[in-house]
Amino acid sequence: MAWTLTLPLVLSGCASWLPQRALGPDTTPVPTSWSTAASNAGTTSPTALAQWWQGFNDPLLTTLVTQALQANTSVRTAQAALQQSRALRDVKDANMLPGANGSASAQRSQTDSNAATNSFRAGLDASWEPDIFGGKRNSLNATEADALASEASLGDVQVSVAAEVALNYIQLRGQQAQLAIAISNLASQQETLQLTDWRAQAGLITSLEVEQARTSTEQTSAQIPSLESSIAQTRHALALLTGQAPDALQAQLEATQPIPLAPDNLALSIPAQTLRQRPDVRAAEHRITGALARVSAADAARYPSFSIGGSVGLNALTLAGLSSGATVVSSLLASVSVPLFDGGAAKAQVRAQEAALEQARVAYQTVVLTALKDVEDALVALRGDRARLVRLEAAAEASANAALMAQQRYASGLIDFQVVLQTQRTVMSAQDAVASARASISSDHVRLYKALGGGWV
Repeated sequence: MAWTLTLPLVLSGCASWLPQRALGPDTTPVPTSWSTAASNAGTTSPTALAQWWQGFNDPLLTTLVTQALQANTSVRTAQAALQQSRALRDVKDANMLPGANGSASAQRSQTDSNAATNSFRAGLDASWEPDIFGGKRNSLNATEADALASEASLGDVQVSVAAEVALNYIQLRGQQAQLAIAISNLASQQETLQLTDWRAQAGLITSLEVEQARTSTEQTSAQIPSLESSIAQTRHALALLTGQAPDALQAQLEATQPIPLAPDNLALSIPAQTLRQRPDVRAAEHRITGALARVSAADAARYPSFSIGGSVGLNALTLAGLSSGATVVSSLLASVSVPLFDGGAAKAQVRAQEAALEQARVAYQTVVLTALKDVEDALVALRGDRARLVRLEAAAEASANAALMAQQRYASGLIDFQVVLQTQRTVMSAQDAVASARASISSDHVRLYKALGGGWV
């Protein structure tokens, strides 16, 4: 019996027979710098990126993002998934330790005419499966990697939710700006309509100019309900992101506020640092680690397994006899199980886990390349929208001056009414474009913060 107890210790060095595999993800080429230069030298730390929305200096935006990170349904789902992964890891950890069970039984038996007899038993059973070839340890490592991947996935959800809240909030403020522009231009066009009506009554112009002015006024007026509907829908989207009913934010968001502007002092980290900050990249790394551990666990399943068990118990004819005068019964058992023939199932399982490992490595490469693309796209969009805004602001200023001069000249009868209509359409279009460009620049900043991995710790 003694050799069966020492055999697992003797074979503990057999773990070195198992094939060793390189750890870590495959190397993916990462550029040393971004193609678009940052606004300032230096780097932005992950701590500074964690609450990037505060840089917009909009307390309501900060409040909405905070509510979303606490109550958003996607965040709560990811939190539950993390709790599940950690619980499964604890299950695997517990399986590494010996197990013990207590038992008790009572029996009454009678044979033919003999008097009935009673039998009482109380005992303790223990068992342990030594992890000679590391199968259990690697299974534990795999679930530990899964828990870390779930934690990083939660961070990825938090990053996405914070960005979605900010993008919708910026869109809402942009829509409100466009609504204010439409209302302002409508008032100007109504003044023009009144002026043309007076001139027609005086016989200075025909009814054609009056109808043209009315057409332009009604077209502008028709845009207002559409903009109001868009504002309401965006407000509903924000309520959903913060885990509330669609109309819950109506009072908070009803007042028109300016489009929040991001600071211009963002300093970009180098690409390698950015990848370390992104939670989706970290999650992909942990999935590779888990896949590696599962390959090793599948390898270990091809080798013998050992089990040590024992029990100790008390037998007595009466319940009171268990405490004194009971018979002590004990046993000890050691066993070994050696796979002899399984039709190649164990080797096939190893190949299946190796294929899963390759999938994890390819997925990691995809995530890295996508992360690099996200940052480059955001930088290009930000640079283009900044240049676009400068031109649009100049165009809006010129069109406003032209509209004012056209209005004055028409009132004096110096120009045709078509010039007035054209300048009014142009100024509204230019002002709309400026508001849209400002919202786009703020949205570009949000996308850049998201691409840099901001929004989680």
